[in-house]
Amino acid sequence: QVQLVESGGGLVQAGGSLRLSCVASGSIFSINAMGWYRQAPGKQRELVAAITSGGSTNYADSVKGRFTISRDNAKNTVYLQMNSLKPEDTAVYHCNADGTYYSGGYYKALDAWGQGTLVIVSS
Repeated sequence: QVQLVESGGGLVQAGGSLRLSCVASGSIFSINAMGWYRQAPGKQRELVAAITSGGSTNYADSVKGRFTISRDNAKNTVYLQMNSLKPEDTAVYHCNADGTYYSGGYYKALDAWGQGTLVIVSS
């Protein structure tokens, strides 16, 4: 009943920038935190950045100072501005949202994931 759709990935040279977007839609009652995770080939999924509904942010040490997360609560959308990209940033980037949604007349806990968008940074 809730879908997350990411966009904005692609191929970029080292030092370049990309902006990822993720839109949540469906029977959403409220969204607390939204975040971006990434998974590189052969590695575990890791948190990149997260933001609460109040605007508090959290970043992985590896992206601090280069990436900025933001959100538009009215549009249930989260963004990730990625600057000074490095080859080690290459990964599939997934969006996550937690909160509450409607289903069958009940409120249920939301923990939704998008399909991911591929970011490739060439050296």
